Amino acid sequence: MGQRLEKKSALITGAARGIGAAIADAFVNEGARVIVTDIDQATGEAFANSIGAIFAKLDVGDEEDWRKIEQSHPQIDIMVNNAGITGFEEGPVAHDPENASLSDWHKVHRVNLDGTFLGCRYAIRAMKANKAGSIINISSRSGMVGIPAAAAYASSKAAIRNHTKTVALYCAQNGLDIRCNSIHPAAIFTPMWEPMLGDGPDRAANMAAMVADTPQQRFGLPHEVAALAVMLGSDEARYMTGSEITIDGGILAGSAASPQQAD
Repeated sequence: MGQRLEKKSALITGAARGIGAAIADAFVNEGARVIVTDIDQATGEAFANSIGAIFAKLDVGDEEDWRKIEQSHPQIDIMVNNAGITGFEEGPVAHDPENASLSDWHKVHRVNLDGTFLGCRYAIRAMKANKAGSIINISSRSGMVGIPAAAAYASSKAAIRNHTKTVALYCAQNGLDIRCNSIHPAAIFTPMWEPMLGDGPDRAANMAAMVADTPQQRFGLPHEVAALAVMLGSDEARYMTGSEITIDGGILAGSAASPQQAD
């Protein structure tokens, strides 16, 4: 394996598990100095130690936590805004446009959208010394189509898609070689799906139903998303900014894009 990220420093949010952990592991393998951040300190520290990374506790929706990150890690080369929630972490709750509560709507946006805004702001400031860097925002296929049962999640991911382009233009207009791109995964098999899959006799049927509209008829894997993040973080993607990459098993290649669940 090459060292495509050698001498680069990267900070990844929500990296204790799932896609974030896969990205952190891939970055370390490519030679980067990685700062794993997560709200779950015990899991995050254990994971960071296992891959030779640094851990910092971070609630991405808390501005004071970001100030601490700015003080402890004032300069980075790659920022991955990955932390996110669906709103279903504690079990079934109404997230449709008619019945969702304002507090549940705010909770999802606080993590997904506010967290990405604060992460981008931190990254621009942390990259200005070198006038260069790569910001990678993890959006979703759900940010490109409507999701009737997950309105807040879809809204937050669509906003991340747009904010990515705004950040890209802002940096370019200010003479900064700071690139900002978004990745849009569909159904990637991570712990985020567990509340919707369940652990009963219907689990296999639930899994099959959730990828029934996907041409490849399977869940994507975290390391497949991580491979895209490595490319965007490397110097190979120096001419990419404001772009969006979809990794969805082909679901958006056709016209049948009316999923019932968030991904």
